[in-house]
Amino acid sequence: MKKLKQEEEIKEISTYKYGFNEGEVSSYKVPKGLTEETIRQISAIKEEPEWMLNFRLDSLKKFNDRPQPSFGPDLNFLDFQDYYYYTRGTDSIASSWDEVPENIRKTFDRLGIPEAEKNFFVGINAQWDATPVYEQLQTQISDQGVIFTDCDTALKKYPELFKKYFASIVDNDDNKYAALNSAVWSGGTFIYVPKGVKVEMPLQAYFRINYQQSGQFERTLIIVEDDAELHYIEGCTAPVYSKNNLHAAIVEIYVGKRSHVRYTTVQNWSDNVLNLVTKRSLVEEDGRMEWVDGNIGSKINMKYPSCILKGDRAQGDTISIAVAKKGVYQDAGSKMIHLGKETKSKIISKSITFQGGTANYRGLAYIGPDAINSKARVECDTLILDNQSHSDTIPQNKVHNNQSQIEHEATVSKVSEEQLFYLMSRGIDEQQALELIVMGFLEPFTKELPLEYAVELNQLIRMDMEGSVG
Repeated sequence: MKKLKQEEEIKEISTYKYGFNEGEVSSYKVPKGLTEETIRQISAIKEEPEWMLNFRLDSLKKFNDRPQPSFGPDLNFLDFQDYYYYTRGTDSIASSWDEVPENIRKTFDRLGIPEAEKNFFVGINAQWDATPVYEQLQTQISDQGVIFTDCDTALKKYPELFKKYFASIVDNDDNKYAALNSAVWSGGTFIYVPKGVKVEMPLQAYFRINYQQSGQFERTLIIVEDDAELHYIEGCTAPVYSKNNLHAAIVEIYVGKRSHVRYTTVQNWSDNVLNLVTKRSLVEEDGRMEWVDGNIGSKINMKYPSCILKGDRAQGDTISIAVAKKGVYQDAGSKMIHLGKETKSKIISKSITFQGGTANYRGLAYIGPDAINSKARVECDTLILDNQSHSDTIPQNKVHNNQSQIEHEATVSKVSEEQLFYLMSRGIDEQQALELIVMGFLEPFTKELPLEYAVELNQLIRMDMEGSVG
């Protein structure tokens, strides 16, 4: 009986709520493989200026020269010639959902994106594989000078602004996967918020990988000038395939003086996606950057949102969760680099492992010699639900002056029989009791999400946990 239950559990995990597939929908794709010719084809299709082609070719060389990361999960099994690096869903970007091709529209309808746009957002960008298929920004926001588009369009329409900030925070030699993105990047999000403008409601982008053995390499570039505010939300899903998909994105965020940016990610990739991304912000004087980072699913996830606290009194915060079940390896965390005086940072990391999953915290708190009177705090908490799962905390804490401080706290715990017994004695069954304990553990993260995202996150985790008792 127990064996049958386990088989049903595995089947349930493999079905994944967003794993549906409307079939191949592409108007164009480059041949499989990563070569100089691939790069030239991508750049030619996009009709890019010569400087961008040269940047891509230089990035390809740096990608080939750099080794795989020496930490975290082993990535040597990757065959980079076995992926499609550019697939285009449509030949144009729609400003009305009625203009989006039917198969693509069906997928976004099932994901609830058009409905969410009506109720919660003032702007939205929906990307399918390598290219955006839909963009919309309400006029009251655009009239304030806010730009919200994809990076391909920004390169053409705002070339000076784009070139000034592009690859200024994450260059093409930062790491192997930053070099890969720089060589083959496509789509993504470009946001510019002028000085003094406060965007009252969130802007959202939604990324969908659809084609098997394809890669998605979006480039997100956000510039928020002095005395401005922005909340940006990103969602991600993919169908379930027997072969891996590759996601290697770059996010660069410039936070001006006295500005406030919040970047919320609810990543819910299927378990065949390799998620290898670089996310970094530069924060000027009295600015504040917040990363709210949710990681559910993906076969391998390596992600460490970072803040470079350049200006005096700059502040950086990361609150993240990583949920790992069977077949999932989460290697996630955050990095805080203190350069300015009286800077502050806080990292709160929550990890849950069950059914034999792995979830590690890996992070850095660095206080430089000139960052006097600075403070950094790191809190890492892990909840392990069985005897097969695994979690490590791998922090680096470095202080280079004697007038600053770093606090680090880490806990690893299991759900106790006493906790379960207490809840079950109140008439709650064992599975529901376990879910209540888990949701309470994640509450510091979920309370930071917009209500509709918090409800969805709770539903996703409950689905993942089905059958985790016994």
